[in-house]
Amino acid sequence: MKFYRTGSAEWSGGICYFKDSTSTESGALNHYPYGFNSRFEDKPGSNPEELLGAAHAACFTMALSLVLERLMIEPKRTSRKANASPVSPMRMRCALLPAW
Repeated sequence: MKFYRTGSAEWSGGICYFKDSTSTESGALNHYPYGFNSRFEDKPGSNPEELLGAAHAACFTMALSLVLERLMIEPKRTSRKANASPVSPMRMRCALLPAW
């Protein structure tokens, strides 16, 4: 079993004028656009915070399902929303939000 997965990003050009995309090893994202405009100006595409939030929420719901199963509780559905935002250029803040 492989315990790591690979994601990649490609950026060409300056910060505001660019060609950019992100991809995942599984192919779930294949040269999906991301960039300055989608990060700071609510334009179409993704951004690092959105991708981190999705990854944190996915990991948490999988772990929660495992814990519930070991407690002999069969979850019908688990969901979480995670917010990630840039606090400073070199530090990220992530928060898991309750599902209720």
